[in-house]
Amino acid sequence: MFHPLRVGAIERLTDDSVAVTLTVPAELRELFRHTPGQHLTVRHSLDGEEIRRTYSICAPAAEEPTEPTLRVGIRLVDGGAFSTYALKELAVGDRVEAMPPIGRFVLAPRTGRFVAVVGGSGITPVLSMAATLLAREPDARFCLIRSDRTAGSTMFLEEVADLKDRYPDRFQLVTALSREEQQAGLPSGRLDRTRLATLLPALVRVPEIDGWFLCGPFGLVQEAESALRTLGVDRARVHQEIFHVESEATAAVRPRTEIPAESVLTATLDGRSGNWPVREGESLLETLLRSRSDAPYACKGGVCGTCRAFLVSGEVRMDRNFALEPEETDAGYVLACQSHPVTSQVELDFDH
Repeated sequence: MFHPLRVGAIERLTDDSVAVTLTVPAELRELFRHTPGQHLTVRHSLDGEEIRRTYSICAPAAEEPTEPTLRVGIRLVDGGAFSTYALKELAVGDRVEAMPPIGRFVLAPRTGRFVAVVGGSGITPVLSMAATLLAREPDARFCLIRSDRTAGSTMFLEEVADLKDRYPDRFQLVTALSREEQQAGLPSGRLDRTRLATLLPALVRVPEIDGWFLCGPFGLVQEAESALRTLGVDRARVHQEIFHVESEATAAVRPRTEIPAESVLTATLDGRSGNWPVREGESLLETLLRSRSDAPYACKGGVCGTCRAFLVSGEVRMDRNFALEPEETDAGYVLACQSHPVTSQVELDFDH
């Protein structure tokens, strides 16, 4: 369910990004408490069209009775309707409709050693993770390896520098710029598999790391995951979230789907069930939206995971999946926005 939240602050981070703080009413504070790494789904009507987007929360997670802070990072995307609106028109005092925080790319504070490899706006959820972890767990350590185009395009420079100053013995920062030389740190260039496979053992004791968090563009996350496989890291310790997928990658992962001539979707959402015929060419989410406008979704691109559902029965084929971990798909979860029926009867449970 969406709730109207007032814009409390807007801060310019770079020429093409802002941080937006949303004020949470007292009666919604518990509903909007987040686990570090989670994101918000926001919606807005522009020119009569409903637009939904997901943005990660960068603020540290607040414990009761502290009031939760909902601060999200938004970077301008070419042709992006909401990001353009946020950077050019959104003002303090405006209302933005948002769903409560969701997402499984999270790090609940606990003792241990953790490493994040991020690119661009992928710093946003990881900033919340690192800040919360270091504040609550005096024995925890966090290593952040971030990649950006230039120093001028780097989001949350001050916030990351503050973590380095506040926790000099427990927070390690390494910065790589792909299009600009820097006086100290890594030489310029992309962080690819070969480079990361050499860099990571030089920075940390790889076998002792309790969790790896990869976030950013599809290419960087793929390269980092490949480097970790090369280093023998247990897949269960690797967590990832994709922020941007190039069109070439989309084409590479889309399988052919044979849809039955007639198929019926049964879906349970918020305790209510129904049956609907699946029309030719539409995803199961599109089938559901024809009758249930409250069906959860945001990107419709297989990236955010908002439309995650449990496959109760039948068989589906997903066009693409950049949101669900292998353990989730093995357990029977699918993305409704990317799923097409392979059997004549398919049942999904969004409440599972």
